[in-house]
Amino acid sequence: MERSAILNLIYAAIDEVNPALPPDRQIEKSPETQLFGRGSRLDSLGLVNLVVATEARLMDSGAAVSLADERAMSQKQSPFRTVETLCDYIATVLQESELA
Repeated sequence: MERSAILNLIYAAIDEVNPALPPDRQIEKSPETQLFGRGSRLDSLGLVNLVVATEARLMDSGAAVSLADERAMSQKQSPFRTVETLCDYIATVLQESELA
């Protein structure tokens, strides 16, 4: 799956999650948007909702992957820091699943 398609899936997940957030906490659709840590507008539940919505979008596109697994949680740098790091992580997971 191309990087642009992955970004579009994440943006669709953001569109799904944003209506449940207060207007001042809604997520901007940009690669630089902070999702986790300092500067993020999401609390832990909001991040979980975004990850689940992203996984659902991936499944709809034919890629059944788990993003919040032990591998993701054990990384020194969280793949959930920004939209871009999430996109990169998804691309890596998808590429590895194709090789398996």
